[in-house]
Amino acid sequence: MAAATAAGAAAAAAAVSLIACYLLFHNSTPKVPWGRTARSSRVSGRRTRRKGLVEAIGNTPLIRINSLSDATGCEILGKAEFLNPGGSVKDRVAVKIIEEALESGDLICGGTVTEGSAGSTAISLATVAPAYGCRCHVVIPDDAAIEKSQIIEALGATVERVRPVSITHRDHFVNIARRRALEANKLAAAQREANGTQTNGLAHADSKMTDDELATMQLESKKTQDNDPSHVSMDMPHSRKCDPSSDSKGGFFADQFENLANYRAHYEWTGPEIWEQTKGSLHAFVAAAGTGGTIAGVSRYLKEKNRSIKCFLMDPPGSGLFNKVTRGVMYTKEEAEGKRLKNPFDTITEGIGINRVTNNFMMAELDGAYRGTDREAVEMSRFLLRNDGLFVGSSSAMNCVGAVRVAQDLGPGHTIVTILCDSGMRHLSKFFNDQYLADHGLTPTATGLEFLDK
Repeated sequence: MAAATAAGAAAAAAAVSLIACYLLFHNSTPKVPWGRTARSSRVSGRRTRRKGLVEAIGNTPLIRINSLSDATGCEILGKAEFLNPGGSVKDRVAVKIIEEALESGDLICGGTVTEGSAGSTAISLATVAPAYGCRCHVVIPDDAAIEKSQIIEALGATVERVRPVSITHRDHFVNIARRRALEANKLAAAQREANGTQTNGLAHADSKMTDDELATMQLESKKTQDNDPSHVSMDMPHSRKCDPSSDSKGGFFADQFENLANYRAHYEWTGPEIWEQTKGSLHAFVAAAGTGGTIAGVSRYLKEKNRSIKCFLMDPPGSGLFNKVTRGVMYTKEEAEGKRLKNPFDTITEGIGINRVTNNFMMAELDGAYRGTDREAVEMSRFLLRNDGLFVGSSSAMNCVGAVRVAQDLGPGHTIVTILCDSGMRHLSKFFNDQYLADHGLTPTATGLEFLDK
């Protein structure tokens, strides 16, 4: 009962915080260029009325994080991605993956999008898929915050919770999600064969095909799609619901880690928004990486606009990307022989940190990297809540730690942008749970930013 009361109180506080943020950002008189950009677009009527859920994604505000800006003498700006309909930056990725799959024919109306995800991408896919007439099946590690799977189920998707294992294991949540798509394709093909219908394309694969043959077909289709210049477009995504008349179903594995639609969502969409909102007047961008899509797409776009903009990775404990960026070697001390834990990442943050280089991360153009700690992320989240009314999740907090580190190194007078990936709403049972933090020796104690003292 006490836990339920605490969770309810936290949720109420979050709601008040989000409402306060909305009123503040929409009613205050902006004093900086990016504030005027946002206001002028509203006054001119640009996209003031949006057609459906998909068009409501994106164009998130770029907000000045007052406490961090005042403390560092820099302009530290957060791209408020938690204000997307699905509550995170992954809404953009879900739209791009589904639209490209529909255009290529890898996904058809009534088909099932499958994904292995620690939470945010799964929630976004479950949010967006119905807008395209599709279903969603997600496989999630059972140590992820329970409210994430509850949200996904409430959205109508199928949730499969599995134990965490290495990515090389056939029962890793990503590998299971891949199999579920193949199984759905085989089932659909078998049903069509039984009905005597004609087969055509990947979604209509012969039921006698093996899983490997189906996987190869899907891979070849994705390679063609990744190399097709027609997919590199600056146009805003569109909401095109597929034709519901087809009785063919089948599945499509979203593959957020390797599918370059992830990178393209941020290169074609998030990066240009940041550039426009700052009028090109920024000196640095910093963000953590999970799949690597956000940091890759944004960094590459900004570098193409201005090579002098510095782009940095912020890496959590247990991830090998810091050493990959700074030393060219994928290694982390938590992976040393005899020290590896059940979980590949020795951190309480979710959705960031990885020990392999994904196709998406390979597209990033980075000038360096920073390391963060769990304590820094926890303390930063509480600092932002107390001083700015920002109720953000663990990856957002880690990004803000990175923004302060960059500000300390560059010195006053610089403009630094980071991503506020999601809110604290989906982190109540772990990252914002006092008992959980106490059990891990992470009870926050700081009154200011002393936890970031070098």
